[in-house]
Amino acid sequence: MTQKFSHYTCSICDADYAPDEVTYTCPKDGGNLNVILDYEALKGQFSPQKFMLLPEASLWRYINLLPVDDPGGMGTPLHRAGWTPVYQPKRLAKKLGLQHLWVKDESPNPTASFKDRASAIVVARAKQIGAEVIVAASTGNAGAALAGMAAAIGTKAVIFAPKTAPPAKVAQLLVFGAKVLLVDGNYDQAFDLSIEASRHFGWYNRNTGFNPFTAEGKKTAALEIWEQVIRSLPEDGKPLTIFVSVGDGNIISGIHKGFKDLAALGWLSQMPRIIGVQSEGSAAIANTFLKGDESIKPVQANTLADSISVDLPRDGVRAVRAARETGGTYITVPDAAILSAIAELGRVGIFAEPAAATAYAGLVKAVKDSVVEADDPILVLSTGSGLKDVKAAMQAVTEAPIIEPTLDAVKKVL
Repeated sequence: MTQKFSHYTCSICDADYAPDEVTYTCPKDGGNLNVILDYEALKGQFSPQKFMLLPEASLWRYINLLPVDDPGGMGTPLHRAGWTPVYQPKRLAKKLGLQHLWVKDESPNPTASFKDRASAIVVARAKQIGAEVIVAASTGNAGAALAGMAAAIGTKAVIFAPKTAPPAKVAQLLVFGAKVLLVDGNYDQAFDLSIEASRHFGWYNRNTGFNPFTAEGKKTAALEIWEQVIRSLPEDGKPLTIFVSVGDGNIISGIHKGFKDLAALGWLSQMPRIIGVQSEGSAAIANTFLKGDESIKPVQANTLADSISVDLPRDGVRAVRAARETGGTYITVPDAAILSAIAELGRVGIFAEPAAATAYAGLVKAVKDSVVEADDPILVLSTGSGLKDVKAAMQAVTEAPIIEPTLDAVKKVL
């Protein structure tokens, strides 16, 4: 099997491993592994201009910067993951007093969330190494993404989800044909059980903060942000500030990895400033960042934003570094602010689930606390569709009245 990357490096001890030497985390200390590309070879083959001529409107347009081969699946949802739209909601910008605001909306992905990016790459890696069954623990989105991407190319998927996962997300898992096991426990317990099962049955494990290829899928959002927004900004102006909701830490870590890849190639003139946003009820990474160290302490997570409700983040160290190494920070917001953010985004046509709206809630707080300035170019990453959790969406709005079928009844309501 030909490898498309140079080696792995442990994020804790900096140990290097050959591509066929390890599969998941560092054998020495359990640290998350970074996939290291052969940057010199890539620089010799490609330029930003040549690189951007790739025609496909999906994450596979970046195949030359991905450590996997295309697994096939042309004409399937696998080749629709990524290349999501970036909007410029001028009314929101005006309300916040900002001159430059973008929202990157991940809901057009095939299973309606950011997690399709990671699952597409993990499915490709599974095919590359001959794995027949892929397993994941998920509160819903990662599992739905794996189930959908696996179904697209006929690979088997097993999903462990907490029994409290939103019904819409469980429905996706079942419709895509995955074997679904609802765990009478929380996400962290489902995570541990999935690893135990993968070891026992020989399944390939997709878990975020465990499988190094998940971050490689998530970095594709950074490549898109670079192509869609950053390249149009003045090189001598302020860097882009990106707001990202954070749970286990793998999305913010993956985005940071994408920008580091671009910097290593010499294609990124300024590193964007990355700001992580967590719910006050699930803030283990924010707590660690604000203490100034990298020792992640678990919390008892309690937030309506199920996709970022995590007791012990599995990619916490890299998530802390993503903010610290880019001049960013962490912000925490209450669930009430998350619900308010759902409503505000909805008023400009963006339907976000709670975890997705958390990033915008963080921006609102950042403006209030002068963490950002009016002339900062800012992008908010909205990671999933509000249709994923309709119950939460209904808490963000006033219920529609029921009226008699008469014009007088309409007049009374109006």
